[in-house]
Amino acid sequence: MQCFGRQPKRTVSQENFLREQSRRVAALNGVRLGLKDDKDLKFLLKGSQLLKVKSGSWRKERFYKLQEDCKTIWQESKKVLRSPESQIFSIEDIRDVRSGHKTEGMEKYAKDVPEYRCFSIIFKDQRKNLDLIASSEDDANHWISGLAKIIAHSNSMNQKQKLQHWIHTCLRKADKNKDNKMSLKELKDFLKEVNIEVDDYHAKKIFQHCDKSKTEALEDDEIEEFYKILTERKEIDKIFQKYSDTEGFMSCQNLVRFLYETQQEEDAVVAAPALIQRYEPNERAKRGNAMTKDGFLMYLLSDDGNIFNSSHRKIYQDMTQPLSHYFVSSSHNTYLMEDQLTGPSSTEAYIRALTKGCRCVELDCWDGPNSDPVIYHGYTLTSKILFSDAIKAIKNYAFKTSPYPVIISLENHCSVDQQKVMAQHMRTILQDMLLVAPVDGNKSQFPSPEQLKGKILVKGKKLSRQDDPTETNGNNNLDAEDVSDEDEAAEMEDESVKTEIEQKGKSDTLKLAKELSDTVVYCKSVHFNGFEDPSHPRAFYEMSSFTESKALKLAQESGTSFIQHNIRHLSRIYPAGWRTDSSNYSPTDLWNVGCQIVALNFQTAGTEMDVYQGRFQDNGFSGYVLKPEFLRDEQTKFNPKSITEGTWGTKKKLLLKIISGQQLPKVNKSKNSIVDPKVTVEIHGVQQDNNKKQTKVIENNGFNPKWDEEFTFVIEIPALALVRFVVEDFDMSTKNDFIGQYTLPFTSLKQGYRHIHLLTKNGDPYSSSTLFVYINIQDCD
Repeated sequence: MQCFGRQPKRTVSQENFLREQSRRVAALNGVRLGLKDDKDLKFLLKGSQLLKVKSGSWRKERFYKLQEDCKTIWQESKKVLRSPESQIFSIEDIRDVRSGHKTEGMEKYAKDVPEYRCFSIIFKDQRKNLDLIASSEDDANHWISGLAKIIAHSNSMNQKQKLQHWIHTCLRKADKNKDNKMSLKELKDFLKEVNIEVDDYHAKKIFQHCDKSKTEALEDDEIEEFYKILTERKEIDKIFQKYSDTEGFMSCQNLVRFLYETQQEEDAVVAAPALIQRYEPNERAKRGNAMTKDGFLMYLLSDDGNIFNSSHRKIYQDMTQPLSHYFVSSSHNTYLMEDQLTGPSSTEAYIRALTKGCRCVELDCWDGPNSDPVIYHGYTLTSKILFSDAIKAIKNYAFKTSPYPVIISLENHCSVDQQKVMAQHMRTILQDMLLVAPVDGNKSQFPSPEQLKGKILVKGKKLSRQDDPTETNGNNNLDAEDVSDEDEAAEMEDESVKTEIEQKGKSDTLKLAKELSDTVVYCKSVHFNGFEDPSHPRAFYEMSSFTESKALKLAQESGTSFIQHNIRHLSRIYPAGWRTDSSNYSPTDLWNVGCQIVALNFQTAGTEMDVYQGRFQDNGFSGYVLKPEFLRDEQTKFNPKSITEGTWGTKKKLLLKIISGQQLPKVNKSKNSIVDPKVTVEIHGVQQDNNKKQTKVIENNGFNPKWDEEFTFVIEIPALALVRFVVEDFDMSTKNDFIGQYTLPFTSLKQGYRHIHLLTKNGDPYSSSTLFVYINIQDCD
């Protein structure tokens, strides 16, 4: 058994020295963030007592403090055997800081405390919200304002600044005795911390090269020399040398040449001087209208050097076409945080989906106590939320990410009386946002997303004897009548659900209240009875929902008919009943036949959700992407299952070189665990284009792996293709661990040398993890 000796107690002078050193490091990091002498930052570095709220009976005082790295927060814990790492969370993990009672927890458990003392920290992953109460309004404001500033300033740092900040934090962590020097052992520990395994010979060689003073310890300039060796990018130096002069400057003229020849930038003459002004740190070079190696690296790491076309980050597509001409970001059973059977329902799920760009959310409505309807997954043990709370959350977050319309997809199981309450809640809470009459008298086709800006539409059943839903108020004499019931929960392949349905007895019809029917204008739910007879066309506002298997069967057997149907009508697709674990299906096969509302479980990470978010980061992350011309043309003969000659766009050849990776995150947090990365490139599109190729495995290097491997893909239908880059930690005995990924439409690819900024499993950006690649796209002969 190994025994651990007690650490020697520090003297008062040692404690004072360490305290002063910590203060200096914090001040330096504050300067790096652009927050020198900021009073909120100083308050957070000092820390304060806050009340942590978990339930009505659990409200306890805990100490919270910003660490000296200005990147992590330490939280006091009374749990026995809790690891030090679990008491720290990163600023990078925070999605939002909300003041007041803006979470379910605060609404339920802190109503007795004034809003000005309350705030909540919302995390990016599936972690629970952190609900906190400060002792005073001033303290709460310091935390809310301080965290907001740190997040904003961290996000505005360029890649080089982020890298520098991260490496210096790791160096500080490796300096165990806090003497501002680095021994050989500490250097080896540091290399492991940044995810690189170096054998003793190479570690000693780097150490001796930097140890100019021969003191067996690196300090000051020697540590900076080590930093330069570590962050050297030889693959970029090689590109730079080709276009620079003997003094290490790339003239504006040569930068124009590089941008035009290699990067395929059409506006190279205009772009080059602007890039020099934007990214060149050397004032002498800037004055001479030239670029140094540092400026060149900063350009390649910036948004201008990104693989994703930065002009596609804005809304650039025509938004004046009928609603049915767009793919619409859509969520299935939006209220669920986890699985479909026993997991929690939450208004937070609506907020998360809407802030991810979702434009169609689902509400499963059932009779609740006190004549107040509730939302939950019927016949299951999922928890319940009030219908009115979900509508409030939708109102508050509908247009924070995108100005374009939100569709509320109602699955209604309520009694007539509670349906009237639903209609009343929507009218009183949403007010002018709720669309209750046709736009500009448009009764022959859908209005456009542009016309519907800031509006919330309801998709649901409509009274059959009521006049055309595009007529205001319809038939006023009709109070309620039976309509067919659409019950997706009843399709679930689960024994307990089937038993519950048998015991309750299920009717195929439902009595619909006129008040609820009147909220439906452009999205009337109807059963699908086959594609329409041209001599008896269906009304454009009638739309059907299909389970994924039914939709895939139609796509397989009647692809062209499905496409033509989807030009005038909206189609909503939802996951199969056996997906009780909230898994997802591939959306691409349904997009390929023009289906607009392809609803996925937003709470479930994976390839399908990566592809989904990849599609909708296009067109300014607006949640609406214009379908290709051949999916909007009423004379189209396109069939994705049988591609023939046509106006589908020119076939392309994608030449792709995976060059290197930078600062890949550790998958296993163990100090001695180093990743063995490999990259897989996938094409998702029509069946003929689906493909994947992978690099070799680089052992023990997540810091700066080099692959230099080339791949070629032929893309038949570029307008429907997406490219996904996946980095995994190779494991010979078990499934590879996911490290990061990035997915984008083929049509948003930029050519030349580009960086790919990797995303986490949940689709959030890593601060400095990248791939460096070369892209070339050619027309096929």
